[in-house]
Amino acid sequence: MQAKYADVHCHIQFDQYASDDEELIERMRHEGVLGIVVGVDLESSKRAVALAERHDHLFASIGLHPNREGDEWYEVEQYRTLAKSAKVVAIGECGLDYFRPIEVNDEVKRKQKAILQDQIALAAELDKPLIIHSRPSKGTQDAYHDLISILTEAKRIHPNLRGDIHFFVGGIPEAQALAALDFTLSFTAVITFARDYDEVIRAIPLSSVLSETDSPYVPPTNRARGSRNDPLAVQDVVAKIADIRGEDLETVRAALLSNAYRMFNMPGARTS
Repeated sequence: MQAKYADVHCHIQFDQYASDDEELIERMRHEGVLGIVVGVDLESSKRAVALAERHDHLFASIGLHPNREGDEWYEVEQYRTLAKSAKVVAIGECGLDYFRPIEVNDEVKRKQKAILQDQIALAAELDKPLIIHSRPSKGTQDAYHDLISILTEAKRIHPNLRGDIHFFVGGIPEAQALAALDFTLSFTAVITFARDYDEVIRAIPLSSVLSETDSPYVPPTNRARGSRNDPLAVQDVVAKIADIRGEDLETVRAALLSNAYRMFNMPGARTS
């Protein structure tokens, strides 16, 4: 497959794709879309790896989402075993979410931070990038500030630590701080209908930007609101990033694909 685009965060192992996943994956191949299928717990991580192992243009990330901390105890040995697959290119999605829990208190934050630290340690051990989910409480940047503190300390211990901040919703200061820690920022099709992220997208270097869909969520404006999204929409994301930055579409497309190759070791992606 001649790759043209990289959707660095999708969930096509979810049940929403049970009836047509193979057809969609073939369309991705036809349109040159690479995909990183991201787990949110052990079961979905296993499904992500299984799917990636069947298709040369799919890869997997394995991890425990911060909102799943009440549902699953993080068993590092099971994730370490799963990471032996050559198709596992990242650890996550993991991170801090101060927006969704019914009650965000010190104990919830403590648990989320502990699980994040476990996954940082595994990523450092395996020399794989992280895929980070970080969502602050309404009207603040609190989760990003805590994340930056944690990653800054972790980088002192693990200088090669790196990764992507999925579905970035922070401001310019947070973006710059994370980029300085060797983390890219990925954007979804929300940028096709919301202007909240334009300043950040223009402010950071193109080398710090990645494209994603977070499928099955947030379809672009050319699809029905509330409909199922899919990785093909990454083409709309890339086009909108180029539009926001006022740069040539082909230049941006090639740069974002190169950024994905640089961040994630995707074996065979260039030539398969």
